[in-house]
This record gives sequence, C-alpha cells and structure tokens, in this order.
Amino acid sequence: MRKTLLLLTALALGPTPVLAQSALGANYNEHFEDVDYRDLEKAQARWIRLFVPMPQLDKGAADHGAVRSVLAAGEHGYKTILSLKWPFPRSDFPKAGTPAFQKELARLDALLPLVMDRIDILVIGNEPYIESREEDRDLDLNTFYEAMAARIIQYRASRCGGDCRTRLYMGALNRLDLKKNLTPSVARWMDYVKATPEIDGVDIHPHIPSIQASQPFLDYILPRMRPEQKFLVTEFSLVWWWKKQMREPVSPAFATKYGVSPQSRNWQVMQSALEQPFTKQQWDDYLSLSPWFETRKHYLVNQMKMFRDTGRLAVATYGFKQGSSMAADFGPDKTPWLINSVFAPRSIRPNADGSAAANYAWIDDFRALQKD
Repeated sequence: MRKTLLLLTALALGPTPVLAQSALGANYNEHFEDVDYRDLEKAQARWIRLFVPMPQLDKGAADHGAVRSVLAAGEHGYKTILSLKWPFPRSDFPKAGTPAFQKELARLDALLPLVMDRIDILVIGNEPYIESREEDRDLDLNTFYEAMAARIIQYRASRCGGDCRTRLYMGALNRLDLKKNLTPSVARWMDYVKATPEIDGVDIHPHIPSIQASQPFLDYILPRMRPEQKFLVTEFSLVWWWKKQMREPVSPAFATKYGVSPQSRNWQVMQSALEQPFTKQQWDDYLSLSPWFETRKHYLVNQMKMFRDTGRLAVATYGFKQGSSMAADFGPDKTPWLINSVFAPRSIRPNADGSAAANYAWIDDFRALQKD
C-alpha cells in the first residue's frame, strides 16, 4: 500500500518525468478527429495515444490535427503519447547526407519544439517493419531510425535535459510470434534500445490470432532490455481471430432473432451495420450471440494481466473508437479492426446526446482496469 501511495504521489507532482506502471489508455491511431472527452470520461481513461505520419507535417506541424489534439489533451489533464510514423512503401530508407534524409530531419526539427516537454511519451517509430517494403527491412532500417533517435535525443538534451517530462521509446515491433520476423534487423533494434541510456524501452503491437501469441513478444523483448527499462503496448488486439470469422455464417440465434438469412456471412452483417447503423441492442446481440466473440469478450482483462504480470509494463493503449478507415470499403477481405473498439459510432446509432455508444464487452472491463 505504501509503495502504491508513493507512486501516485510521484505521478501527481509533475512536471517530473512520468514513470507510468501498468496504465491502460485510449488509442486513436491517426484519427485525431475522433477524440471526444465524453468518451474518455465514461471509460475513466487517463492516457491517450495518437500517431502522426511525418510527411503530413510539410503542410505545417503546428496545424496538424494529431499534434493539436495531443497537446490539447495534455492541457485537459490527460497523459499523452505521440508516435512518429515514417512510411516508406515505395522506396528504401534515405541515406545520411541526401536531400531526402535532410527533409526527414527538417520535419523532426519542425515538430520537436512543439511537443518536447509538453507530452509524456514520444515513440520513435510506429510500425517500421510494416511501413516499409520487405526487401528494405534490413540494417538500413536500423541506421535510419537510429539517426532519427539521435536527433531527438540531442534536441531533448538541449531543451530540457534529464528532468524532461517527455520520455522516449523505440517502436513498434509486430508479429514477434512468427519466427520469420526475428531477423538480424530486429535483434539490432533491441540492441540499440538496450545500449542507449536515453531510451526508456520499446513499444510492441501484438495484433494476434490468439492471446497465447502475445507471450513470444514478451519472451523476446524483456531479456533484451536493461532491468530498469519498461515496455509500451500502444496497439494490441485479437484482430486476426476476428478476421478468420468473417466468411463464416452468422450465428443461428442472431439470424432467427432479427430475421437475417441463415446463409449470411459475418462480413455481410457487419457491412449492413456500417451502411445503416444498428441499435445498440442489435449490435450487442450480434456479438454476444456469436460464440467466436462471446468466448473472448474478456480478452482485454486477460491480456492486460499478462502484460502487468511482467512488472515492466509502462502503458498499454487499446483501440478506443471506430475510425473512418475501419469502415471504408468494408467487404469479405477487409480487416475488421472495428470489432476491437471500445466505442462503436460506425456500427451503432449514437446516444440521444449525440455521443458514441459503447461496445457491451469492452467498456466495463476497460473501466475496471483503470482501478487495478
């Protein structure tokens, strides 16, 4: 009890660095437009996370919605995480000294004065091993990200030194449950995290087909960090399990209750909900009468326990609200990210006050996890 009180006191003192332990927050990805403080209050969330695609800063870093939103959330008293996304889907990582490399540094130089010492956690990278071509995921990737990290570390030292509010993490690693992804580049990524005293740890994104598949992530990263380092989980879900169900028939119980053809597939039911949102009762019934979902409705609690039991989780943030990208062009092959969301404004009609309705399964567990 005394240790808990000391930790809470330390967190309340500010502006000293935030040394979060096992917090659960709200992840919005790039959808800054979805931040609604009514949702956050209902869920009792205290942390929010956004990412910013770095090329978009060319239109003005101070005016970018993700930057404005994360700073505004901090002013509203929330703890904040911003991940920096460098997408290279059609080219290799730029080499030092080239115009393309200098452009990346210029983007950083425009952003850092806005966020350094004003947000709580800055994540250097979003999903480097997905946001690049497979043939480029070699040591060039490491060289680039290490150079970006060096620029950030240098700026933080000049701006606010060791007492800086903003902590630094490298992120994020994906699908470490698959041996093909345990490459020399990933090993060097972890070597850099461990060897760099200014880095507080690593971010992981366990989007997985089963909760058991998250354990290899922990088994890989924890022995490869310094004992005092922590890890972030700014994205996690069972999305690959949900996707596996999309071409399966809708549950007979739901079909009977709502007069849906028993030949309908899950993706078709979800598509109809996106075209004309269901009542909350109908959406809740759709999920609760589907054994593939109902048997996993406490995934959030079970997964957080695995993360927290390590004693080294800093912050995890879970998919908080159905965004526009989740609903666009929905069909049988669309990844059903929208099932993850705590709030479901795309598939459920809004509440009477215009606020978003919550998914029956996630909201209570999300609130309960704020108290642990």
